[in-house]
Amino acid sequence: MGNDKKLSLFALVAMVVGSMIGGGAFNLISDMGAHSGGLSIIIGWIITGIGMITLGLSLQNLTRVRPDLHGGIYSYAKAGFGDYMGFNAAWGYWFSTLLGNVAYGTLLMTALGTFIPMFKGGHNVPSIILASILLWSVFVLISRGVKNAAFVNMVVTIAKLIPIFVFIITMIVVFNFDTFMTGFYGMTGNAQKSFNFFDTMTQVKSTMMVTVWAFLGVEGAVVFSSRAKKRSDVGKATIIGLVSVLIIYILITLLAQGVIIQNKIADLSNPSMAAVMAHIVGPWGAHFINIGLMISVIGAWLGWSLLSAEVPNLAAKDDIFPEWFGRDNRNNAPVNAMLVTFLIIQAFFITLLFTDKAYKFAFSLASSAVLLPYAFSAFYQLKYSVQHQLSITQKVIGAIASVYSVWLIFAAGMEYLLLTMMLFFPGIFVYRRVQQTHNRSVTGVDKAVFVVLGIFTLIGAYFIVTGNIESF
Repeated sequence: MGNDKKLSLFALVAMVVGSMIGGGAFNLISDMGAHSGGLSIIIGWIITGIGMITLGLSLQNLTRVRPDLHGGIYSYAKAGFGDYMGFNAAWGYWFSTLLGNVAYGTLLMTALGTFIPMFKGGHNVPSIILASILLWSVFVLISRGVKNAAFVNMVVTIAKLIPIFVFIITMIVVFNFDTFMTGFYGMTGNAQKSFNFFDTMTQVKSTMMVTVWAFLGVEGAVVFSSRAKKRSDVGKATIIGLVSVLIIYILITLLAQGVIIQNKIADLSNPSMAAVMAHIVGPWGAHFINIGLMISVIGAWLGWSLLSAEVPNLAAKDDIFPEWFGRDNRNNAPVNAMLVTFLIIQAFFITLLFTDKAYKFAFSLASSAVLLPYAFSAFYQLKYSVQHQLSITQKVIGAIASVYSVWLIFAAGMEYLLLTMMLFFPGIFVYRRVQQTHNRSVTGVDKAVFVVLGIFTLIGAYFIVTGNIESF
C-alpha cells in the first residue's frame, strides 16, 4: 500500500475519538447522574481515567516494542498467550463491533423519528429499510478504500463535536454552584445527603460499567496500525484521543449537576443531553442536540464498521481466522470480511421487525466480550515488561491495567460472565477448523478451555430458560 493511501496522525485520532463518542455520550448525564452525586461521579472518572489511561499507555508501548504485530487488540493476546487466546480475543472483539453497529443503526432511526414520525421507535419497516440502505452505502464507501472512509469519518467526527462543545459552553455559562453542592453526595427524594463512605462507594459502582462502555473504541488506532503512515503515530493517537474524550465526558457529566438538581436527572427524557439543553434554552436546543446525535451516530457507525471488518481481516492474514476473511479488493479494502460482517448486521436488522429480544440479548452478550481483548492487552504489557526487563514504569502500567481489567470482568457480574462464555462457545468449531487447515494441533489447555466454555454455556442457557437472567 502506497504511503499516500495510509492514515495520518489526525485521521487516527479521529478514528479513536469517532469510535468512542457515539450515541452513548448524549445520554451520559442520566446514565451516570440518575443514581450518583457529583462526588461519586468524580471518583468514578478518576478510577476509570487511571484504568483506561494505563490501558492506553499499554497499547502505546506495545505498538512501540512489537511493531511486527499489526492486529493490535487481538495480536497481543496471541503473542502472549497462544493461538486460542488470540482467536478468542479476535472473535469477541469482532462480535462486539458488528453488534455495536446494529445498535447504531437502530439508535439513528430512533433519533430520526423525533423529526419524521414514520421512523418513530426505530423498529418498523421504514426504519429497517432506511437503516439497510445506509448499511450497504457504508459497505460501498469502505470498499472504495479505507482511507476514503477514514476521511469521511474525520469530517463527521469534527461535525459531531461542534454541538457537544456548544452544549458544554452553554452549561458553563448557566452553571450554579449551589445546585451542584446540593446533590454533591447524592439525594434521597428531595433530601440532601451528607457524606457516607459506603453509600458513596455504592454510587461509584453504579457508574463504573457506564464509564467502560463510554470508552469502547479506545483501541481504534491500534487496530489500524498496519495502515498508519508512521507507526509512532498509533500510540500518540490512542493517548490524545483517550485524554480528549475523558475531558469531554467529565465536563458533560459534572457540569450537568450544576444545571439540573441531582434528584431530577433520573426524570430526563432520552437523550438526556437534549433534555438539559431544552431546559436551558428551550425546545430548539433539543432539536440542535438531536441533530448532533444523528451526526455522532453516523460517525460512530462508520468508525465501528471499519473496525468490525478490519479485525477478522487481519486475524485471517495472521492465520487464526479462516483464510477467506483475509482477502482484499483492488482498493486494499477488507471486502470479504466486510461482506460477512454486514450480512450478519443485516440479519439482525430484519429480526427487529418481529422482536427486539434477539437484538438485546446478542448486543448485551457481545458488549461484555470486549473486556477480554482489553484484559489480554494489559496482561501482555505486564508479561512483556517483566520478561524483557523494561522500566519499572512500564511494569507498573501493565500491573495497574491488568488489575483494572480483571476488576471490570468481575464487576460486570456473573450474568455477563455466563453470557460471554456463551458467545465464545461457537468459536470452538471455527478455531478447530482453522487449526486443522494450517496443520496445527489443538493443545490440551485448549481442550480444557473448551470443556469450561461448554459447562458455562449450559449453565447460562439454563438460567435464561428458567428466567434467572432477567434482562433477557
